[in-house]
Order: sequence, then structure tokens, then C-alpha cells
Amino acid sequence: MKANPGGQIDLNAVIGREGIIQILWETVEQQSLVITAERRIGKTTVIKKMRHEPVAGWVPVFQDLERCHSAAEFAMAVYKEIHQFLSQKGKVTRRAKEFFTAMGGVEVGGLFKLPEKAGTQWKDVLTRAVEDLIHENDVSGTKLLFLWDEMPFMLANIRDREGEQTAMEVLDLLRALRQTHGGLRMVITGSIGLHHILSSLKEKNYGNSPVNDMAAIDVPPLDQSDAIKLAGLLVEGETLPSPDLEAAADAIAREADCFPFYIHHIVKALKIRGLDATPENVAQVVASQLVDANDPWELLHYRERIPIYYREDQKAVFLILDELASRTGTATVNELLAMLKGASAFDDRERLLRLLSLMERDHYLKRDEDGRYRFRFPLICRWWTINRGL
Repeated sequence: MKANPGGQIDLNAVIGREGIIQILWETVEQQSLVITAERRIGKTTVIKKMRHEPVAGWVPVFQDLERCHSAAEFAMAVYKEIHQFLSQKGKVTRRAKEFFTAMGGVEVGGLFKLPEKAGTQWKDVLTRAVEDLIHENDVSGTKLLFLWDEMPFMLANIRDREGEQTAMEVLDLLRALRQTHGGLRMVITGSIGLHHILSSLKEKNYGNSPVNDMAAIDVPPLDQSDAIKLAGLLVEGETLPSPDLEAAADAIAREADCFPFYIHHIVKALKIRGLDATPENVAQVVASQLVDANDPWELLHYRERIPIYYREDQKAVFLILDELASRTGTATVNELLAMLKGASAFDDRERLLRLLSLMERDHYLKRDEDGRYRFRFPLICRWWTINRGL
């Protein structure tokens, strides 16, 4: 196995995701899913693995929705997947076809395309395509599972291009379709937290709860044993000399916080530098990459997204993270509030509680059993301390 940081991972060589994938499939039998996870933790690999190895009775379709910038583009992308799925079974999207014909659509290569003036009819396109799908599923017993990556990014695109109202309507229609058709399943994930999109919509008086019928499941880093196994396989695959492979693999997994992405980076860096795989060299590589101006691990994302996600609360977020990174232990809500009062004009406990909740959902923070806060990932805390000069 070769180190491949940031590249497409061979789905036959995915390590340590069997348990979470089984949980996802078991949950999909009952309801749709929102997968939450920190970026670069491997959530896209997980859903691609689901597509690659489906359980009996399911036909998963993976769609990267980042390229969709309007509700009409999204509806047509879904229609095309349903059309292709049914065509492979010798079926047709009859309801959608009737609608396209009535609207003056043109058939090209077996697919219909709506005239430009009909672009606002995206709700009908999406609804009728799903109805065709559900009808055929009821007949054959085969179910189609939508694996939608970067849906929050698509919703942000729609919000910014077509307005909050259209983004709200997309969410409401998807929920209505799930409620109407019990066999319809969707798995949603993305690099932007869906809660941020919903928060921005609620600021425009959006009062619905469009995903309260979906289960939220977090994809964690690898278990330590699986992270060590991955590191060992990569060291062997790169033919790196190692006087103690077990110790080297353990050091790589520990330094990487068991993130597959960082494990790949560490092994690749050892290979490029011509270093043996030893705990000392692993520590040297990590220390140098955490201060590399080229940001090979893409850690600047943790800092640069704060003004976008938190806007008027960004100063408070920076102060909280600086405080926690500087501490040797954890901090209570009251301790953080006192710090904010002393360093800024922030003086609102309820607002702080809401902010801390968002920071937890964005994987910056984690609470212990006593409700005290710390950085969720030690590696990110270490990088934050260095990057902020604390």
C-alpha cells in the first residue's frame, strides 16, 4: 500500500471502517442520514465504500453536489441518476417523461432537457423523478440510496445565487419526499456543517426543521489499532527501512491523532526525505510540517473558516481557542465567560453557550463528563498553539 495523501484511496484497501459502515447500513434501513465529521477524516471514502460494496437490496448512487449551483441543476442531476438506474433495469421514468414532454423538453441521448424558460419547474422534475423511482422500487423490491456529498456546499451555492427562499424550498421538498415515500433514503455529508446553512436560513425567518427526521452519525478518526495497522502497511508499502516497525507505526498513529489523511502525509514525508521510519524521525517530520508555510496538511482551514462561520462572534471564538490552547487542562463555561469579559466586551452567558455548542459541532471543542471544555483533537491544539504564537 502506497502513501497517497489527499488522493483517491483504493476502496479495496480502506482500513478500519467496517464498523461505522455497518452502523450506517443498519440505520439506512430505518431512516435517512446526516453524516457529520471533521474534514479530511475520511467521510467521503466511507460513503464511496458503501457504494462500492452495497448490502443486498440496495443500489447506492454517489453524487458530488459541489458542481450544482441552482435548484434546477440539482433536480436535473437527480433525474439523470434515476433515469440511468431505471434504464439499466429496462424501465422508464414515465412521470418525468410526461412532464418534460408537456413542458416542451427535448430528448437528447435518451435524456430529456427542459427549455431554459422552464428552469423554475425544478420541483416538478425532482418530485416526478422520485415518484418514478418509488413506483419501480415497490415493484422490484430494489431500493436506490442517494449518497449526497457536499450537499451543504450546494445549498450555500443556491442560497447565494437564488436566495434563501429557494434554498429553504429545496430542504422542505426533500423532507416532504422522505415523508411521503417511506422507502426513499438519502445520506447527506459535506465539508461545510449543515447546521451553519440552517443557521443562516433561520436568520431569514426559516422556522422549519428540515432534517429532524434524519439520524445524525459522526465519523470519528480511526481506532488506535486500525491507525497503527494503516501506518505499518504504508511504511511497508513504501519500503521504508525501520529498525522497529511496531514502534514507528505507533508513533505515526499517535502523532496523526489517528487521522488517515495525516498518517498518509507522515509516511509520504518520510519517503521524500529518505528517512528511516523511527519514532524520532516521525516526530521530526511532524514538527517541521506543522510550521511549513505551504501548509501541506491544510490546517489553516481551522483558522480561515472562523470569520466565515462565526462572523460577528469570530473574536470570541479566537479568544476561546487561544485560551484553551494555552491551558494545560480544561475550562468551565464560567471560566471562559470570565476570560471573555476581561479581554473583550463579550458579556452574555446564553450567547456563549450557543457559541460553544457550535464550536463542538464544528469539531473544535469537546466536553468531558464534568462539562469542561478542551480541544477535541490534540494535534489541532498543538498546531493552533504554534500558528497563533501562544
